[in-house]
Amino acid sequence: MRRPLAQRLTVLFAAALLPTVAACGVDEDDAGLVIYSGRNEKLIKPLLDDLEKAVGTTVAVRYGESAELAAQIQEEGDKTKAGLFFSQDAGALGALSTKGMLEKLPQPSLDKVDPAFRGAAGDWVGTSGRVRVIAYNPEKVSKAPDSVHDLVKPEWKGKIGYVPTNASFQAFVTGMRVLEGDDATRAWLKGLKANDPKVYDNNLKVLEGVGKGEVSLGLVNHYYWYEQVAEKGESKVKSKIHFLSGGDPGGLVNAAGVGIVKKGAQNPAAQKAVDFLLSEKAQKYFADDTKEYPLAAGVTSSVDGLPPLASLDAPKIDLGKLESLQETLKMLQEAGMV
Repeated sequence: MRRPLAQRLTVLFAAALLPTVAACGVDEDDAGLVIYSGRNEKLIKPLLDDLEKAVGTTVAVRYGESAELAAQIQEEGDKTKAGLFFSQDAGALGALSTKGMLEKLPQPSLDKVDPAFRGAAGDWVGTSGRVRVIAYNPEKVSKAPDSVHDLVKPEWKGKIGYVPTNASFQAFVTGMRVLEGDDATRAWLKGLKANDPKVYDNNLKVLEGVGKGEVSLGLVNHYYWYEQVAEKGESKVKSKIHFLSGGDPGGLVNAAGVGIVKKGAQNPAAQKAVDFLLSEKAQKYFADDTKEYPLAAGVTSSVDGLPPLASLDAPKIDLGKLESLQETLKMLQEAGMV
């Protein structure tokens, strides 16, 4: 069960309140590398099993939400066991970078990834990308809106599905704040709330709701739709997705990524892990298995119908600035969304 907002805010700034997350496979005290992973265990465990072989040392993984793990690393300080932080989103990496808690990465590692998907200080690098899209039911909508700003129009009242507690939705809202300012974002959230959107537990249920016609539109990440198509076949997936253009904040391209924790005292193994996650094998895993965008140069997606990353007219934003989650959570609370 998800924590209430007040408790989540407390967690972000008093990570000592977090429950202990069990390491997987080996005790953290005996591991050659400890990874704090904000990425879902079911999604990423096969890749981390391969990482252990590539690094050549025992690996322990602690799973949790990216923002909470970043807060825990800050709380642990010099005593942290984390050697590598594998984050679901760039904002949590930006939070640690701002605190000076990540090592500068070697330039050859950084050069594998476009500057748009790595930290300005050179202390974290993106491993895979995902795009915010609008899912729609073609039986109910002939053409999806071209901007998230259209979603506050009366014509969409009661017809939108979303997950306000989802980290990707919150990162998108943070991106809007960076791009357009707090006042404009606050007004948009109030307008969306006034349109009586339907709240779902997760993005997959949003897609299901769109497909069933419970709602006409849904706010999700692109890969959920491609995963459904791969599993069921496109003819059996009743929803479609629309990629936004013109730098619209609803088309945010966010990145999962990694950084080496300064106080983890595991730099050699952690650096090998970074290089593995940027390797062709790992990048193909992101492309083929998780349906994300590979970010390392030389690897492209093999997903049918997925537009090339370079073709997207996404908003230009310093992803490290997505770290201001506290303000976003407060804004969502004020809007009555969480």
